[in-house]
Amino acid sequence: MFVDEVTIYVRSGKGGNGMVHFHREKYVSRGGPDGGDGGNGGDVYLEVKPTLNTLYSFRNTRRFIAEDGRNGGPDKMTGRNGKDLVIPVPPGTLVYSADTNELLGDLVEPGQRLLVAKGGRGGRGNQHFATASRQAPRIAEKGEPAEEKNLRLELKLIADVGLVGMPNAGKSSLLAAVSNAKPKIADYPFTTLEPNLGVVNLDLDTTIVLADIPGLVEGAHMGIGLGDAFLRHIQRTRVLIHLLDGLAEDPIADFSQINSELALFDPELGRKPQVVAFNKMDMPEAQERWKSVQAELKKHGYQAFPISALTRDNLQPLLWKAYELLQTAPEPEPAAREIPVYRAETDPRAFTIERTDDGGYRVKGESIERAASMTYWEEYAAVRRFHRLIESLGIDKALRNAGIREGDTVYIGEYELEWQD
Repeated sequence: MFVDEVTIYVRSGKGGNGMVHFHREKYVSRGGPDGGDGGNGGDVYLEVKPTLNTLYSFRNTRRFIAEDGRNGGPDKMTGRNGKDLVIPVPPGTLVYSADTNELLGDLVEPGQRLLVAKGGRGGRGNQHFATASRQAPRIAEKGEPAEEKNLRLELKLIADVGLVGMPNAGKSSLLAAVSNAKPKIADYPFTTLEPNLGVVNLDLDTTIVLADIPGLVEGAHMGIGLGDAFLRHIQRTRVLIHLLDGLAEDPIADFSQINSELALFDPELGRKPQVVAFNKMDMPEAQERWKSVQAELKKHGYQAFPISALTRDNLQPLLWKAYELLQTAPEPEPAAREIPVYRAETDPRAFTIERTDDGGYRVKGESIERAASMTYWEEYAAVRRFHRLIESLGIDKALRNAGIREGDTVYIGEYELEWQD
């Protein structure tokens, strides 16, 4: 089972108590204070273990408690320190405070450690409190209390190239064809219910890591279909292979829709380098469509490759092109440790409507303006999808309430639209 988000409780070890004790030895009077110090409590660390690729190990164990330090003893004996607790996590784990949502760390490198709970310091024994005027102190320190936290762990897979596309576009078949990964493959939507990773050997010295992300549908960024649960895994990839179903009703509309969903979830996803693959070229229907689809994609600046994941035709040129884009694509930056800033939360789907000087209406909003910039306006299906988004966000109703009429102009970002009932 693929688990990519969990909440856990961690507690460091409590420091051991310092001891109040006086030296006792035959023929030695007034031996003086010799109470030992307590040992330090164990720390709690998260450490990257490269052999892990899921948070499944946390499914049944959610509480992690380090060992307490031992109490000090007589004859100035210091108590034993508590053992540190090291919790293995997969590469790509983001660590948040579950209470404040503060980002504590981004664990990406093998062996990288993050201290999440500092062990309590051991208390001092009464030997440290003796002075010239207080030669028999009956005072010592108890150990410092443990530190406890609720943490939210969020996994973002680390892969070079991500496969995106509609359900049944053939992403799992492509991954299985070019690597040793064995994803579930069947002829029905949402065969892939969890991300899959595969290592692709282009030649003896060249490999890339490929991630198959479950199919996206309209509204995925708002939780529709399989929702946005897996969109985060594309964020660490540097290049995207956008797979189009050659037998789909309108591959270009699908292409526009997926790019819109990516941009609505994270604007950076819309700016990642993409290479387009037109799949199922082993079918005559796909072969007939190829030229028109290729021309349309080329018009918008995308290079497309006709492939068949089933017969493995033309896969090498596609993968080498993805590798070529990797050479110039920027490395994903680890999320920086952040100081919590308290600010009013804003809904990215919120919008405002203003009247313009020419009698039109300007709609402003983060999500709607981003969606407008990612829409192929010359494609009817893409425009219909954009209109449905306007309705789902409530913009359609708000414009009517504002008094819009047939033929009025609506401005969204840099686009001018004519209102039609």
